[in-house]
Amino acid sequence: MFLEYAYLDNQMDADSISFQVKITEKSGFSEETGIPDCMTLLPIGKSLSYAREEAELVIFSTVSDLFKKNNIDPKSIDILIINSSMVSPTPSLSAMVVNKFRMRSNIMTFNLSGMGCSAGILSVSLAKDLLRVRRNSLAVIVSTELLNVNRYTGKDPSMLLTNCLFRTGGAAILLSNRDQDKRKAKYELQHLVRTNKAKDDQSYNCVFQDLDSEMKLGVSISKDTVKVAGDALKTNIGSLGPLVLPFSEQFRYGVSILCRKMRIQSRMSFYMPDFKKAFDHFCIHAGGRAIIRGIKKNLQLRDVDVEASKMTLYRFGNTSSSSIWYELCYIETKGRMKKGHRVWQIAFGSGFKCNSAVWKCVHNVERKETTAWSDRIDSYPLQIPTAVKIDMN
Repeated sequence: MFLEYAYLDNQMDADSISFQVKITEKSGFSEETGIPDCMTLLPIGKSLSYAREEAELVIFSTVSDLFKKNNIDPKSIDILIINSSMVSPTPSLSAMVVNKFRMRSNIMTFNLSGMGCSAGILSVSLAKDLLRVRRNSLAVIVSTELLNVNRYTGKDPSMLLTNCLFRTGGAAILLSNRDQDKRKAKYELQHLVRTNKAKDDQSYNCVFQDLDSEMKLGVSISKDTVKVAGDALKTNIGSLGPLVLPFSEQFRYGVSILCRKMRIQSRMSFYMPDFKKAFDHFCIHAGGRAIIRGIKKNLQLRDVDVEASKMTLYRFGNTSSSSIWYELCYIETKGRMKKGHRVWQIAFGSGFKCNSAVWKCVHNVERKETTAWSDRIDSYPLQIPTAVKIDMN
């Protein structure tokens, strides 16, 4: 739908529209992905006021739903963390939420920007550290990305990609260290591993906000992004593996590394540990088909292991940092999450970063509650076409 408005808006030339059509046809997105209301106006609205409207729609609705489902008084929240990479207004988005829900004056608020699609796990990391030093506390995390001010109208193909890939979405997460919440908690955070490859120029530049040759602001996505993501993942699992893998897998992985370093059996392929022996579910950032396909190949996963990621990409598009929560919600709504199951969330983001969070399910998750998937979950998984035809005539 965004292509129709972009075509009618007449701010882009024919070649730019044609390029976006080709990318979108192969994106693996359905026609149900969301864009903000301001992007359905003619001319398309692009301003800070529209960005605030988009933020209020997404953030207020997710936070309100979180409070309602958990029967939580907003005044009981001790920590509030919001991550939105591309929009950082004054007052902050976290201040906007405090004002809307009339939260306490001594609440600790944080606003993370510029951290990319991996910021959801970064927010969990921050909340975890804060909860360690604040006993009997509740923390709320809101992960979202705002599209309005980031719409690119130039001619650079690497910047036009962001128009095609990103969609509206958001998630709110409640974390607690209170003893009384153990009975109703869904998950326990077991491990969190962060990898930052920003010291490497190729990694640092692969997702980059800049001005194009016509001085139009955009975010470029390099052709090297999939390779960079793979390298970051290898570094990340090097730290995560010893924490989660059975000894047999750690031993084989260690021997493989040692042989490569000593140039013994140089033709021997690198051994990738079988993470299916450590995890029951996988939530891989739905950044695009190539990312999901690459991670599936590198980790030697099955179709069912990447089902949540593929279906999230199809139904909602790339919702940035919130995509891993849509995926977790998919698994829950399917009725697959059982007590004792472990789930691995993998997120990638500009910088370049790869972050992992490992959760253990502490109670069976029932299908009874209303979720983002409730109205259509029985029709999934779907057979997603390799490409679709978009007619702009």
